[in-house]
Amino acid sequence: MKMSVLSIGLAGLVSLATDSKDSQFSRYFVAAESYESVGVMDVNKDGRPDLVSGDFWYENSANPKALFRKRYLIGNQKRFDQYYDDFSSIPLDVNGDGNLDVVTGGWFEQNLKWLENPGVGKKDLWTVHEIGKVGNVETTRAWDVDGDGAIEIVPNNPRHPLKYFKLEKGGTFKQIDVAPTQDHGLGMGDVNGDGRNDFIVSKGWLEAPVDREKGPWTLHSEFELGTASVPILVVDVNGDKRNDLIVGQGHGYGLHWYEQTLEGGKRGWKKHSIDEKASQYHVLEWADLDGDKKPELITGKRYRAHNDGDDGAYDDVGLYYFTWTGKEFVKHTIAYGQPGKGKGTGIYFALADLRGTGRLDIVVAGKDGLEIFFNEK
Repeated sequence: MKMSVLSIGLAGLVSLATDSKDSQFSRYFVAAESYESVGVMDVNKDGRPDLVSGDFWYENSANPKALFRKRYLIGNQKRFDQYYDDFSSIPLDVNGDGNLDVVTGGWFEQNLKWLENPGVGKKDLWTVHEIGKVGNVETTRAWDVDGDGAIEIVPNNPRHPLKYFKLEKGGTFKQIDVAPTQDHGLGMGDVNGDGRNDFIVSKGWLEAPVDREKGPWTLHSEFELGTASVPILVVDVNGDKRNDLIVGQGHGYGLHWYEQTLEGGKRGWKKHSIDEKASQYHVLEWADLDGDKKPELITGKRYRAHNDGDDGAYDDVGLYYFTWTGKEFVKHTIAYGQPGKGKGTGIYFALADLRGTGRLDIVVAGKDGLEIFFNEK
């Protein structure tokens, strides 16, 4: 299909804040492990959210001094050179036994799998169940693809077919094929306002049919996003009732938003800069951090995404949030500097109220360790 011309919108340039630490957050060390994914779930059913990252789960506690100090071995994720083959941490009760399990996937073994929680008080390793050989898993996301109120599992498999997996009764997954190929980067949201969630890929968006399983999903090749983030966010940035896109470059410099325009009945996309100074914006989240009922953009530089093989690999690392003023994004630094002082993101991080304060905390794994940034504001 014909490609739309992308224009750079000067009005969308970011106002860069200084790199001083934002006092809203207090930093809390959990572990020096180099897993790149972390999820939040109540593993032991005590009413407090715990952490699951790689081979361990970390126990929450009523004692502030003991928060996440106890950890329990759940498995032995395979290591390939400097990577653990574990690129997501999605909580999901797969087998319906009332215990939350974890869905993950691997680049090197090219499989999607789930780890079975053995239940409260049991110290057994979590049994690994393969969902399917899907191709190299960049990372995996959980989205309600078909609008039935339940999440489906969607792996990003560059150079492999796009598909998703629907959980059925009995703990089995049904594969639904969407498109013959996909590239680096994946998002989901309602692009055209028809009430159905569409897929966003690097080279366009796939319009959801009424029957998601029968298809077809129609590709609209209206943009090219490069080595895009996972997820690509689909949100109405400027409040014009049309969903826009927020995209990071996962293996290069740049963070942008693409304004959806409509002129003469024709859809277009106007590209605006958010930040050009950092590279490896691989994972993004969109949530209300400061309690003002408006979401913020939370992201950062993935530390050593390609083991020093990306542009900007030796730059300082940072974790940031960006507020929208109505005209531009403003950058706020949570942690910035050389690894150890700054904090890079892994490939999958979590937002959750870990202490019952009513505020979202940020839990970040990565090759530079597992840490929490408690939201104190």
